[in-house]
Amino acid sequence: MSENPPRGLSGRPSELHYVQYHSSKESTYLAAIRQLISTDLSEPYSIYVYRYFLYQWGDLCFMALDEQENLLGVVISKLEPHRGGPLRGYIAMLAVKEEHRGKGIATKLVQMAIDVMIERDADEIALETEVTNTAAMKLYERLGFLRSKRLHRYYLNGNSAFRFVLFVKEGAATARLSYGDENENEPELPPSA
Repeated sequence: MSENPPRGLSGRPSELHYVQYHSSKESTYLAAIRQLISTDLSEPYSIYVYRYFLYQWGDLCFMALDEQENLLGVVISKLEPHRGGPLRGYIAMLAVKEEHRGKGIATKLVQMAIDVMIERDADEIALETEVTNTAAMKLYERLGFLRSKRLHRYYLNGNSAFRFVLFVKEGAATARLSYGDENENEPELPPSA
């Protein structure tokens, strides 16, 4: 699949750039982030869920912007010890405007988040995606993620999910069994308010 650069109004490639989220950008981008994610993802996240991630781990969240600074895509992530064990990165939300998909934006956003998590010594990176979202599953598998389990009726809409894990450090896959993940079946997000 060839990746075509985003095109501006003139038909020429637009100047796409990627920026790390910062709290100073909240008034400019939070509404656009919420709108994009609510359009693309099935979960109805409250403002508190966004703030939970962006206030604590804004530096693990990245945005793709066009030349007019319009939001085209976003990834929201976190990094913290998981159940007293491995340092786990978590990709909570990823969305790209439909008309800009297939251009490598999602791949770039996820790779930026992964790179920062690795720099910060992550042992593994996890995420969930709906079992019907084949494009997302292919993206994550291309980046080296493995399906670790199926989570039945995981989402509020009743759809099931696959948990994907990227083992960053050698031995992380075997070490995680000692932390109780083999029976884990709970969401990573705080409940929506």
